[in-house]
Amino acid sequence: EALGLSLCSELPVRQAAAQRRVAPKRLWGRIRHYVHGARARDDMSGVRYVGIDETSVKRGHAYITVVHDLEAKRLLFATPGRDHATLQAFAQDLRAHGGEPERIEHACIDMSAAYAKGIAQALPTAQVSYDRFHVVALANTAMDEVRREEMRSAAAAVRAAAGTGNKKTLRQLLWAMRKNPPQWTPAQCDAMNWLQRSGLKSARAWRMKQGLRLVYREAAASNCEEVARGALMKWISWARRSRLEPFKRLGATVKAHLGGVLRGMLDGRSNAYVEAMNGQLQQTKTAARGFRNLDNFIAVAYLRMSKLEHLPKNPMVPAIPREYGRYRHVCC
Repeated sequence: EALGLSLCSELPVRQAAAQRRVAPKRLWGRIRHYVHGARARDDMSGVRYVGIDETSVKRGHAYITVVHDLEAKRLLFATPGRDHATLQAFAQDLRAHGGEPERIEHACIDMSAAYAKGIAQALPTAQVSYDRFHVVALANTAMDEVRREEMRSAAAAVRAAAGTGNKKTLRQLLWAMRKNPPQWTPAQCDAMNWLQRSGLKSARAWRMKQGLRLVYREAAASNCEEVARGALMKWISWARRSRLEPFKRLGATVKAHLGGVLRGMLDGRSNAYVEAMNGQLQQTKTAARGFRNLDNFIAVAYLRMSKLEHLPKNPMVPAIPREYGRYRHVCC
């Protein structure tokens, strides 16, 4: 059983069951049993900084909320849904494992009103910060809205500015606008060269997106709230005067969440680790060709990402470190 658990931490359960010559259903039962037992003995008394996000389980808007310890880099809690009640469930689970919700100092989230409400109710002393990834993603979304609308309503003007009707050139432009300049290919550099010299709305939208990135860079370099606040307020003013509706809405959103955005700029913590783990979960789901049972998906997440200390040890791992046996020998 210990070997089966070790295989399941790397392989889809169906493949691990085939190697162990057992039915997948039986192996799923063992996973749930041992994960539940190991979590019951898990200690969360030292948790102070958490990252909260959601990830999809299957089509049809089925999501789970995941809570990670940003210091220990491990999954603490996963539950179906993505509303404020999920964080109340986390607070109860935290108490059951020796932690105290009142001692959580920091929570990093996206701009979800549901999570903000849940933190206010369940983690009252936690300061909220909004992750850079999500804020810049909102700017990318706004830029794409401007580009799509301009291509739909003024396609002739875009082709005239580009000097070509070549679809490949326009496609290179699409991908180049979403990437950082150091990552551009030669073809994308050519496409962006004419864009930056044009008077298109798409050019202004791209400059505004890059301007937000520069605000984050300036805040990180100065590590000063006054400097960060001044730079961000200038960008918000620019966005609200841009005559681009998606960026006007984004400027209003950032201003409404100003304190959390500034904390996300300055405290050095982000949900980058959480996003990476979500990516691994999606890879797990793809390799398994989906999960019919939500409890099974959550159990695999705990098995692979919670760093549980009370699982059965892999019998194939040597008790003596490999380096010891390789470099030191005992002679009779």
